[in-house]
Amino acid sequence: MSQPVDPTTTPAWATLTALHGSLEPDLRGWFAADPSRAESLTFTAADLHVDLSKNLINAEVLAALVDLADQVGLAERRDAMLAGEHINVTEDRAVLHTALRLPRDASLVVDGVDVVPEVHNVLDKVYAFADKVRRGEWVGVTGKAITTIVNIGIGGSDLGPVMVYEALQPYVKPGLKARFVSNIDPTDVAEKTKDLDPETTLFIVASKTFTTLETLTNARLARAWLLDQLRASGAIGEGEDAAKDAVAKHFVAVSTALDKVAAFGIDPENAFGFWDWVGGRYSVDSAIGTSVAVAIGPENFADFLAGFHAIDTHFKDAEFASNVPVLMGLLNVWYVNFFDAGTHAVLPYAQFLHRFAAYLQQLTMESNGKGVRWDGSPVTTSTGEVFWGEPGTNGQHAFYQLIHQGTRLIPADFIAVANPAHPLADGDADVHELFLANFFAQTAALAFGKTADEVRAEGTREAIVPARVFTGNRPTTSIMAPALTPSVVGQLIALYEHITFVQGVVWGIDSFDQWGVELGKQLALQVTPAVRGDEAALAKQDSSTQSLITYYRQQRS
Repeated sequence: MSQPVDPTTTPAWATLTALHGSLEPDLRGWFAADPSRAESLTFTAADLHVDLSKNLINAEVLAALVDLADQVGLAERRDAMLAGEHINVTEDRAVLHTALRLPRDASLVVDGVDVVPEVHNVLDKVYAFADKVRRGEWVGVTGKAITTIVNIGIGGSDLGPVMVYEALQPYVKPGLKARFVSNIDPTDVAEKTKDLDPETTLFIVASKTFTTLETLTNARLARAWLLDQLRASGAIGEGEDAAKDAVAKHFVAVSTALDKVAAFGIDPENAFGFWDWVGGRYSVDSAIGTSVAVAIGPENFADFLAGFHAIDTHFKDAEFASNVPVLMGLLNVWYVNFFDAGTHAVLPYAQFLHRFAAYLQQLTMESNGKGVRWDGSPVTTSTGEVFWGEPGTNGQHAFYQLIHQGTRLIPADFIAVANPAHPLADGDADVHELFLANFFAQTAALAFGKTADEVRAEGTREAIVPARVFTGNRPTTSIMAPALTPSVVGQLIALYEHITFVQGVVWGIDSFDQWGVELGKQLALQVTPAVRGDEAALAKQDSSTQSLITYYRQQRS
């Protein structure tokens, strides 16, 4: 694998530095001077209609950003990823989430193995399982059909499935619901199971190694709940054989550690595997999405995968000057490294996407929250940004004040669909049109603002004119689609996967490891004996930790 290119040494970086130094953002003036600006800066990727015209760029900036992509070797790195080269260097792994959505007739040989048949073998197994549950053929220990799926996972084994399940609620089979348990806080599993019928509940335990502390702890709690409830109702008797039969009928796994799956009590035949070239935050389109496949059905899940693949194809084939994930990734670099933007807002005007920002937090920040490059050398620029957001119009009544009039530049992506799942009317008013009027108005207000003269013209008292001025020139990207279909949800996820990749390549970092999550987990194992009362273990802790643990032990009833 080639060494990372220091972006700050490229001619394009020097050009961008000079352009930024002389740039006087004036979106009002730019739009007035160029009636075709919106048209020339609007692009299509699959079903996504993406308007970049309200960003702080001109033709020179855009050309220099594209040059930067060329000069850091983005095309080479992209092609290496898609070919299955081991670009995850610290773990010596290929990075092949894109293989999870390749069509059945494709071929991709990685480390001597064509992975496409393997991917579709697992998909076929997941689909067969989903069909059995959906048709009522998979029954619990008392012969009742399953009505609730509980996915137990954490990180990518939770955030992806729960986000997609929420996004695709209109496609969920009536009478079937899913819940998601992730937090090791016992409140999570207790609240998610307290009103369920154990006879009609099926648990999916999602852990590649079947060793993840939070997931296995919650799985054991769920198993204990199941057996206690079934015994209390008389559905099963006492004894190991009855318990084993119940667990086998109410638990399946997404894992490759079949020995550990069997030791838990799950039939290895009911385990769905995936590969070490699938990172957790890139795994919702693998067997990790089994809960989603059950909820929306194999046909819709296949459409979901096709959406991913459509964006993968665009990312692979489109010239950089019209390549949407490339341009959006480069824009993020522009704002982070030249405008010192520390955060990025994602604002879906679609209530079903209410978990999308949370999903992107792991995707982007676990990927690009790095301080060293893939060769182990320090980064030469700022990297990463805090992704955050809430659905509109809720956010308008919460934090938009900061975006409009605050002192920090906060680039924002606005996402909307033309056709709602629920086209309701308030009298003669189409409520979705009212909703989208806010979507359109907010990006215009952020771009063009409101001058002091315009405020005065409204009769505003001079003393409060400054408070009502909006500077404008607040950058936004608008992303629209016809409707929030399974394909479109897949397209949105893939779009941000590739945006994240583009930024990582520019910064020269390995976007596919996550060593930063390990230290705290390791220390937690060392601290646990102290929390349980081991004085010798307590004495090994720092004074702050000792004090906190002592307080906890004094207060715990």
